[in-house]
Amino acid sequence: MPSFDVVSEVNLHEVQNAFDQAERELGQRFDFRGTEAALERTEKGFTVVANSEDRVNAAAEVLKEKFVKRKLSLKFLDCKKAEPAGGQKWRMNIEIKQGIDKDNAKKVVQMIKDDKSLKVTPAIQGESVRVTGKKRDDLQEVIASLREKEFPIELSFNNFRD
Repeated sequence: MPSFDVVSEVNLHEVQNAFDQAERELGQRFDFRGTEAALERTEKGFTVVANSEDRVNAAAEVLKEKFVKRKLSLKFLDCKKAEPAGGQKWRMNIEIKQGIDKDNAKKVVQMIKDDKSLKVTPAIQGESVRVTGKKRDDLQEVIASLREKEFPIELSFNNFRD
């Protein structure tokens, strides 16, 4: 039976490339000189550090610009609020969101079930949603309808099998 998975996965190689480019730009731009602005990679994402709240926000914008240039969705980034980090330093944590959480998985399943013309079966499996059906065309229609809808997370489709 044909099936595919709806997932939310970011290309980590492209994320690393965007990080490297943003870090290089922070070191080269004149407006960041003397601000001690730094971008660090963490297990969950990134940490932006600078000597003022405005510089932290500007450095985060540089990272977002590099994400857009690398054709990565900004929906993968979860920017926290800039907070004082002691002394004259400010810090902002930016997390990378991966996987479909239960609430969004339920929304995806409900949207698929609401379209009564399609004879497919969605099922939540961990951090993905597996969609099975008898016809390949039905599955392709589900993919097209999900791409039209707006979700708070970036959806991608893989494991398409006949």
